[in-house]
Amino acid sequence: MSKEMNLVMLCLCLLAYSTVASVTYDRKAIIIDGQRRILLSGSIHYPRSTPEMWPSLIQMAKDGGLDVIQTYVFWNGHEPSQGQFNFEGRYDLVQFIKLAQQAGLYVHLRIGPYVCAEWNFGGFPVWLKYVPGIEFRTQNGPFKAKMQAFTERIVNMMKAENLFQPQGGPIILSQIENEYGPVEYEIGKPGKLYTIWAAEMAVGLNTSVPWVMCKQDDAPDPIINTCNAFYCEDFVPDEPYKPKMFTELWSGWYTQFGGAVPYRPVEDIAFAVATFIQNGGSFVNYYMYHGGTNFGTTSGRFIATSYDYDAPIDEYGLAREPKYTHLKYLHNAIKSCEPALVSADPVVTTLGSQQEVHVFNTSTGVCAAFLANYDTNLRVSLTFGGAQYELPPWSISILPDCENEAFNTATVITPSFHARMTPISNFSWQSYIDETPNADDDSAFSSIGLYEQLNVTWDTTDYLWYMTDVVIDSDEEFLQTGNYPVLTVMSAGHALHVFINGQPEGIVYGSLDDPKLTYSQQVKLWAGVNRISLLSVAVGLQNVGVHFETWNEGVLGPVTLSGLNQGTRDLTWQTWSYQIGMKGEKLGLNTLSGSYSVEWTGGGLLSQNQPLTWYKTTFDAPAGTDPMALDMNTMGKGQVWVNGQSIGRHWPAYTAPSGNCSQCSYTGWFTETKCLSNCGQASQRWYHIPTSWLQSTGNYLVVFEEWGGDPTGISLTARQV
Repeated sequence: MSKEMNLVMLCLCLLAYSTVASVTYDRKAIIIDGQRRILLSGSIHYPRSTPEMWPSLIQMAKDGGLDVIQTYVFWNGHEPSQGQFNFEGRYDLVQFIKLAQQAGLYVHLRIGPYVCAEWNFGGFPVWLKYVPGIEFRTQNGPFKAKMQAFTERIVNMMKAENLFQPQGGPIILSQIENEYGPVEYEIGKPGKLYTIWAAEMAVGLNTSVPWVMCKQDDAPDPIINTCNAFYCEDFVPDEPYKPKMFTELWSGWYTQFGGAVPYRPVEDIAFAVATFIQNGGSFVNYYMYHGGTNFGTTSGRFIATSYDYDAPIDEYGLAREPKYTHLKYLHNAIKSCEPALVSADPVVTTLGSQQEVHVFNTSTGVCAAFLANYDTNLRVSLTFGGAQYELPPWSISILPDCENEAFNTATVITPSFHARMTPISNFSWQSYIDETPNADDDSAFSSIGLYEQLNVTWDTTDYLWYMTDVVIDSDEEFLQTGNYPVLTVMSAGHALHVFINGQPEGIVYGSLDDPKLTYSQQVKLWAGVNRISLLSVAVGLQNVGVHFETWNEGVLGPVTLSGLNQGTRDLTWQTWSYQIGMKGEKLGLNTLSGSYSVEWTGGGLLSQNQPLTWYKTTFDAPAGTDPMALDMNTMGKGQVWVNGQSIGRHWPAYTAPSGNCSQCSYTGWFTETKCLSNCGQASQRWYHIPTSWLQSTGNYLVVFEEWGGDPTGISLTARQV
């Protein structure tokens, strides 16, 4: 073979390699291996399930017609203490991505590292707040240095494992920052400079795959700006040479403690997908495709432990029908249209007052059509191509060959059914009552005035005790009249227990919309020294908002005592003592070994409806493969562990308001408050126990009950279809 022929062959090989191993984009689509692709994606967050669940979840996504798994990267899970990293168990990011690759799926890696996601502190580790001179998500040197260091670590880890697509891996897209546009608008020039820096920093990491910024209308080139919403058909990229991408199509909505449970009809989700595709969209991601569980204390402020999200795959890993299968049929129809969608622009024709058709017709004669009926009430008959098509209200019919209807978004043929929670067994409990601490405890400390809670706990516990003494003179009039003074406590949130001389006096709590709270009640005091003990309880950290790192929690005052002979006494600036956490936490009562450090009572001495009570029991795992849950409906508020692993916070006593749960129509624009369930009931009654956390026998179950409840009503349940 001549030298010239060798050179030609070498060039052809290099050209073939560049075609096979590349990810780029143009105005129509993401281009993989030289081909434009219509990509259907679903969010599955690896820490919200277990490694044992991942293969099934990923395979279900594949079987459901998806091409891509999308996930955030959770900084506070990976670097809980500065410089100490965790990539094991539920945080084994590399293993999760490799499982997606083994299933034949791509990955969109949203590095952020801000995630929002209704996740504790928006994914930022708490130690980051205490870096000197730091301000989050702005043109700030300390923040940018830490953000870049973590982003580089993740990118380098992916490179080392050959996980980017040009290396032969599944990662075809990365994301820097997250929904920053509204923040940039709020803070102005520093936000704009930060956006430019973040984009340049990300591109400079040379991942060889495109980067995106969602909800960022001024995304610097070559970053792709994308849309997050319930609907994105009218979204237009900031440059005409960028593809139209829908990175978060909200498949439902999150549940908050004290709120009803939102759901979204599948007919409307399919409608949102179809309207986006017919208007030139080429990437759709369901947020969430599997929502999962906020194990431990990972949920954001007032966010429920369940992150089910009404997703196509439910919290327990089961298909939610008809949502899962109806969307699978939609995906099949869209994929049948792919050759036309990636090659032609739609020609839009109006067929009625609220009807139109989008036709994609290529130069080679490939044709696909979308017939749309936007009327929210009327079923219509449309004439297209000489044929008649019946369209229900608020629906789109997909014709992959411009003749035969393959799918209609509102025509659901899959049977609807709800998984049922089947009680399996109850438990035999023992109890231990925690105690209000003393100022002279070894771990207590004192200071003048009131401390902000997070500054003291660093989120190592939900609990912080505030304690002070009040001296009451024997000549106080209320001692004779019984008209006791009023204690008023102002707190930044999120819940508060008041104890006077060791006895519970009352509880007050906030909400997601209004976390601040005020306790103002008469309290029984006696002549002499009285101990006021305030237990402040956090329910997750703020995860969204401009400079949310500056938001406070805990008792900040003022704290006053009114109705005394002198009038009102301000207690805010007197000496306060502090105790971090509950005694039972320090003793490790949630673990089997720690449980031996105290005496428990059971049988007729079992404590019920008593605040600050620990309960323990053991049980054997039931036979079968059904997912497991605890029915906590007879309890108040607290936390649950099984075999030392935290299931999360329980709060069934915080019920949703009555009303507003009437029948919901799929037609018309959807909002998070349109379709609700569980009105007047617990926001969350059942709490997921991963079966991989269970042993065949001798499982150790612990409940810490803050408010008081009846543990004999707790039952182990199976989720069955």
